[in-house]
Amino acid sequence: MSGLDLETKRKLREMGAVELLHAIEAQDEALSMSLRFNERMRMAVDEAHSAYDTNRVGGLIRRARLRYPDADLRTLDFVEERGLDQVTLASLGSCGFIAQNHNVVFQGFTGSGKSYLGCALAKQACRNQIRTFYIRMPDLEEEWVQAQDKPFRCFEVLEEVRGIHAACH
Repeated sequence: MSGLDLETKRKLREMGAVELLHAIEAQDEALSMSLRFNERMRMAVDEAHSAYDTNRVGGLIRRARLRYPDADLRTLDFVEERGLDQVTLASLGSCGFIAQNHNVVFQGFTGSGKSYLGCALAKQACRNQIRTFYIRMPDLEEEWVQAQDKPFRCFEVLEEVRGIHAACH
């Protein structure tokens, strides 16, 4: 039980500081009373920021509409037949190629894991607070061709992808 009254709780919710409210309420009275106010506040803000960051990354991953949302660079199998290089993937995982406006192209046979790898990189970009979007190139081309026939649809398609720093397929 936190020492916050109902009005303070309402104001925190109204301001969108729900994570901070939950962090303050979660503090154990017996443990936190021995701490100074600024230490308790720092702990609450750290916990609230962690929850905020987790929610933000989760939202970025959901909005990316990844084909394989569970794909993760940390759990890739480095089977020799795939020809994956750990050093190269670690470098790609830093997402520096996005900041430098470079493209990454995966080549391989059907079923070799190109889409999975793309989704893993996109998820890593989301963890780095970079907006991503998963779309197959044939689907994007088809949407663009269909947009040519309708007035202003081209602008709508462009608006959908504006602000996305990494698109994968």
